[in-house]
Amino acid sequence: MSVDRLLPGLVALVLGALAARAIGLTVGLNHLLIAIALGFALANGPGVPDRLRPGIATHKLWLGAGIVLMGASLTLEAILEVGATVLFVVVLVIAVTIVVVEALSRNVFGLAEQLGSLLAAGASICGVSAVVAVAGAIRAREDQIAYAAATVLLFDAITIVVYPIIGGVLGLSDIVFGVWAGVSMFSTGPVVAVGFAYSEVAGQWATMTKLSRNALIGVVVLIYASYYAQQGEGGRPSVGLLWAEFPKFVLGFIALVVLASAGAFSPAQQTAIENAYNWLFLLAFVGLGTEIRLTELRNTGLTPALAVLVSFLAVSAFSLALLVILF
Repeated sequence: MSVDRLLPGLVALVLGALAARAIGLTVGLNHLLIAIALGFALANGPGVPDRLRPGIATHKLWLGAGIVLMGASLTLEAILEVGATVLFVVVLVIAVTIVVVEALSRNVFGLAEQLGSLLAAGASICGVSAVVAVAGAIRAREDQIAYAAATVLLFDAITIVVYPIIGGVLGLSDIVFGVWAGVSMFSTGPVVAVGFAYSEVAGQWATMTKLSRNALIGVVVLIYASYYAQQGEGGRPSVGLLWAEFPKFVLGFIALVVLASAGAFSPAQQTAIENAYNWLFLLAFVGLGTEIRLTELRNTGLTPALAVLVSFLAVSAFSLALLVILF
């Protein structure tokens, strides 16, 4: 895609990021959440002009770049200190989420098997990306993919607002809140936004926890593909599909963690990198806000949303209680 097509939208992201930073400093609110609010206001007010769409659509690239750079501020020692515990919680919550969503979808709300599986994948791993990855393995219909994706976006919009409030009311520690957001919220962008809105430490732990969830997308796709293949309804996922949906910024994040652990960055360089990823997150979250559209959320089917809501409340409460006990 040419730079000329991307430039107007990129300028809009930059202006939105600068405005969010200025408003945050003026009124004392978190600038990352303000960035999301500005994008939301644009998308649901005048709408995003066609000439801005290509550039604004790059917001996922800036999010990934910011996550990669964030690796420079962490060390393997800090991660391994509670890494095994976090990994245990991640795997347990993924398994519980899949079982609960599948059970509710099929036995309580009477949803089609494929739709229930898409909802379970989106809720347990990484939102819309997991929905798309699993859909390709179980041959889900387009309308089922749309319902599942819209449901995930609905909960993304709600949790961005609700989680910081709950964390503040309960007085959760930075690590507990960060891991809780990373293990129970759906999509990567909202997790990072909510974590850093709470604190720098919470943001780092939220991101690390979410990345560990995202990295398991291939395992979940293979499990679903095997199950549906046995039922005669699915297909074997290709290596290309798994690689296409794998969050590749995880590899860059790990590389910078290794370099930081080896002392490759001076304190001044780490400060500069921290400023860089904070600005990249601002750009990303302006774009993220434009993805939250009220018209699409209103069109979400009530039954799929109820199935995910019951599961989400149960899993969120369970994971929070578990983390409070462990930490």
